[in-house]
Amino acid sequence: MNIKKIYRKGAGSVVCGIVAAMMALPVLTSCEDFFTQESDDVLYADNEHLNVAEDTLYSVTGILSKLQALADRTILLGELRGDLVDLTNVASSDLREIANFNISDDNKYNSPSDYYAVINNCNYFIAHVDTAQRDTRNDQIFIIEYCVIKSIRAWTYLQLALNYGSIPFYTEPLLSKEQAEAAENGPRKEIEAVCDFFIDDLQELPDLMELYGREFPRYYSIGGIDAKLMLFPLSIVRGDLYLWRATFRYSHGDIAGSTSDYRQAALHYYKYISERNGSYSAYPTMTDRCYWKSGETSWLNSSGNIFPIDESTDADAELITLIAGDTRKADGNYSVLCDLFTSSSDNDYRVSIEPSARMIEISESQSNLVLATNGNSFTYAPPGLTDHQSGDLRFSSVWSEDYRIDRVTSERIKTQTIMKYDNSRNVRIYRRMMVYLRLAEALNGAGYPRMAFQILSEGLSNKTIQNNVISRYYDYDAAQDTTVVSVADSTFLAQFDFPNIRYEVGDKLDFASGIFSTNTYNHNQIGIHARGCGYTPMDTTYVLPHDTIETNPALRAQLIAEQQVAVDSLILNESALEFAFEGTRYYDIMRYALRQTDPEATMDKIIGMRRGKATTTATPLTTRSNWFLSWKGKIGY
Repeated sequence: MNIKKIYRKGAGSVVCGIVAAMMALPVLTSCEDFFTQESDDVLYADNEHLNVAEDTLYSVTGILSKLQALADRTILLGELRGDLVDLTNVASSDLREIANFNISDDNKYNSPSDYYAVINNCNYFIAHVDTAQRDTRNDQIFIIEYCVIKSIRAWTYLQLALNYGSIPFYTEPLLSKEQAEAAENGPRKEIEAVCDFFIDDLQELPDLMELYGREFPRYYSIGGIDAKLMLFPLSIVRGDLYLWRATFRYSHGDIAGSTSDYRQAALHYYKYISERNGSYSAYPTMTDRCYWKSGETSWLNSSGNIFPIDESTDADAELITLIAGDTRKADGNYSVLCDLFTSSSDNDYRVSIEPSARMIEISESQSNLVLATNGNSFTYAPPGLTDHQSGDLRFSSVWSEDYRIDRVTSERIKTQTIMKYDNSRNVRIYRRMMVYLRLAEALNGAGYPRMAFQILSEGLSNKTIQNNVISRYYDYDAAQDTTVVSVADSTFLAQFDFPNIRYEVGDKLDFASGIFSTNTYNHNQIGIHARGCGYTPMDTTYVLPHDTIETNPALRAQLIAEQQVAVDSLILNESALEFAFEGTRYYDIMRYALRQTDPEATMDKIIGMRRGKATTTATPLTTRSNWFLSWKGKIGY
């Protein structure tokens, strides 16, 4: 491709060592108008199509570089507006505005142009890549890149909509001032409509799950990071789109449409799990957990760890997707999350973000069942342990505090370490437990709280699904005056195939021993709640309510509805325990609130509890428009 203008500024930072000259796409950035081009940031191409392998590679890399600007804010907008963190007295005004839901136009995290820079680059690529080209095997040469960029565009538009609520929407590349002005004043879409569009847009794309593994090694690594970690798997993005649309349909009273979408979301999340490592493979939760050793009497030091997360693409790797950051602070897109969350010399050992009283309350309110070595008797870990080791152990394992003396002032400084921010320059977006927990949320919304609860409490295998789920769904057969397994339910649930030979659920002897090596089976699956709360299946405080079989259709529907409410609350708590500080909390709460009778009151109450009691934020969330950002009257409500 013959580049007429050399890329010079704006997104002039590099993606892990890839030079800026590689980014052969038009770029939109501006301080005043998020559709207005700065001439120095615009590239033009003589060719009508991207039809050379080198050009498409550079173009994909360029789009990945534009994502860098979204990395930190993806976490901060999702975490600071939740209930799990508070700000310290050194936090910047930009962070305080986010936490108070009072974000000004000049807040550095309120920059819609950064989202549209990604979007317009994707639009250009999609419009110009030559997908008609085929190789000697008659395979489409650039179809993989085409699907990758479509997935990135869908993810970016969803983030934009979730943060601004009502957004200008366009899918053609903007290459002139006139086009930019038309787009700025053109049609808008809200979250549900964005989901509608991209569900359809991604619907016909070929399934590339295995191709991700087989084809993308040609990208090798970028700056020492496997390029596969920079991709947004289609199945997960599709699952998210269906999950959000299902939630909005439920809030509108469209129960049938909502149930259908929840089912589709569940199937897409399962598709990723079942095909992530290729055919005839598995992607289990694994058995990593934080636990008390059997026979523990001192209750001083728990065992096991879950964090930090390795940036690996191994078959059992936890991390799925990241946004790569620059390596030096002088570069344009160096992530500051480590400085905000963890004490170091770089921030004079003073952090800006710390756990809220509500985070501690949720963690310490959990019960933790510790099995004796015989696997039969048990005790519960006591309350009041030091270092917040009562209740769920994930919080105490990931967070710690200490003190140091300032060398100049001799002041005693409280320091903090959050192991989720372990000096990585990259920002994590998707990981395995998110897929499993969203699978549980989707199944619960679809009317299968038993299956959702199974993911939380014990884990999935065909054996546990048959014994604990499918066998409990009965209908009354009037003709035979007997009960039969529900055909509709069993047919749907049978699509979730967790072969026993590849998915072995851990049993009580595993938990009694403290390690997973006492049995001959290769146990690799546990409930998500058991990652921090001991052997959940025997915990009488963590159960599915009304756990009975009901064959009367009306009574059964009522029973399932009651179980859905209970499991929905358990999933919201589990998201706090598993994903605290990772930027998902605000959006998890939003979906939960939209399923309640009064979503606005629910949002206002939950967010207000970040300090341990029901209060109100500076901007009341009882007005739904306050849930979202706005910018100069051009985006948002």
